[in-house]
Amino acid sequence: METERVSKSSKWFSNKSLKLSLHRRRSKSSSTPSSPNSPRTPKKDSTKEDELRQVFRCFDSDGDGRISALELRAYFGSIGEYMSHEEANLAIHDLDADQDNLLDFQDFSRFMKREASDNDEDIKMAFGMFEMEKGSGCITPKGLQRMLRRLGDAKSYDECVAMIQAFDIDGNGVLDFYEFNQMMA
Repeated sequence: METERVSKSSKWFSNKSLKLSLHRRRSKSSSTPSSPNSPRTPKKDSTKEDELRQVFRCFDSDGDGRISALELRAYFGSIGEYMSHEEANLAIHDLDADQDNLLDFQDFSRFMKREASDNDEDIKMAFGMFEMEKGSGCITPKGLQRMLRRLGDAKSYDECVAMIQAFDIDGNGVLDFYEFNQMMA
């Protein structure tokens, strides 16, 4: 029962919507020139938390540090997704640890970390499906060709080589998990 309720909440906090928010934030920040003296965050985790805070602020329209059902509905309405008052209240209730009917950053962060972990597992499973030799740690053009054929999208070997080259960061002719993960992002 609890898993079912949380998965219904997941619908509204889907990666698609959050990626849209992150994309908007990144587009704005990459279009503004940075000064050579601007501080850089050395830790990757700090950057992720900063991005998560930026997304949280998109939902927290009044800036009080908490997301209400009304703010949740307004945010999803702004990206073209309808959310009823009942659905917003249910999502808040399912994710709200202190039961004050508001989501604070900790509630939001906890949920997003759990969603990211679930997504990582899905990507690992997908990567494994494309490996020609299980456990090899790479996707070859032949492995890609085989899986695409199984999925009903037959490609020539040369087309598969070209597809891999588009994401092959180190130029070794295969995709490792990192490259595959970047491709899926």
